[in-house]
Amino acid sequence: MTDFRQLPDLALRTLGGGVVWANDEAFAARENLIIPGPALFDRGTFGHKGKVYDGWETRRRREPGHDEAIIRLGAPGIVSGVVVDTSWFTGNYPPEAAVDGLAVDGHPTAADLLADNGWEPLLPRTAIKGDTENVFAVTSDRRITHVRLRIHPDGGVARLRVHGEALPDPRLLDALGTVDLAAIENGGRVIACSNLFYSSPNNLLVPGPPRSMGEGWETARRRDDGNDWVEVALTGESVITVAEVDTSYFLHNAPGWAALRGRRGDGEWFDLVPRTALQPDTRHRFALAADAAHPATHVRMDIFPDGGMARLRMHGRLTPEGRADLDRRWTGGR
Repeated sequence: MTDFRQLPDLALRTLGGGVVWANDEAFAARENLIIPGPALFDRGTFGHKGKVYDGWETRRRREPGHDEAIIRLGAPGIVSGVVVDTSWFTGNYPPEAAVDGLAVDGHPTAADLLADNGWEPLLPRTAIKGDTENVFAVTSDRRITHVRLRIHPDGGVARLRVHGEALPDPRLLDALGTVDLAAIENGGRVIACSNLFYSSPNNLLVPGPPRSMGEGWETARRRDDGNDWVEVALTGESVITVAEVDTSYFLHNAPGWAALRGRRGDGEWFDLVPRTALQPDTRHRFALAADAAHPATHVRMDIFPDGGMARLRMHGRLTPEGRADLDRRWTGGR
């Protein structure tokens, strides 16, 4: 997983992100910036405001200045890269863009965010191309809760992707008690995967139940004797008490079997759930013996031989060592 675009998009609407403010959205709504999937385009579709675009588009400026939008990340964390996607904007894209980041506690209003002087550049003002996924790596160790997209001077952007690693507030995990330690919003992340042919394994770790087969992870059909698998780094060192393997909406392409293993750091893998037959379109839950002698930092799910999986949940608690490590990362990321 060396490409930062394989990390989850922390701004995604389905992760809880929201576009909380924009100075202008005369032609196309700001909310389009963070919806899942690629932008769509129909050459023959026009509305009362002109050509319909699946993106955010501002009016033509007749005065100095620039346009901007503020996005609340669904899962605050460390940003590794941004994608300013101008798909389908050919004669109306902004020639330059910049992205800033801010870390703020609580639930600030748009006015609070506009008045805050703590914004720091993630991407300086940079030339971009039209009808292109403009990809930029970010070097930052600061925890970010909001990003600000600035376009110079005006125009349209289809999507803004903010890829990175979520960093949850350890105080919230303390208060919640048993939590899903594989969830993106709680700092879980996919670190390796055998196959991404149909969809991203990050879908396994997003909040809420799936609404269709397209919201899960599905592999190509295998024509050999192997099997597909995914490895997940948990929030931190944990004791897992309940594992959930969900094949919802996968009717004729669910795996026949699955197995779960855990390991601590670079140690040996140990069984959490041995190879077990699965049913299609079913949420499978497995109660595990809470074995404090075998905490895990990583989990591997093997599916046999291939197929689709909707969600993977690993419910449990951080160990004292895991909690201390998360606290160090939280403090250092602020």
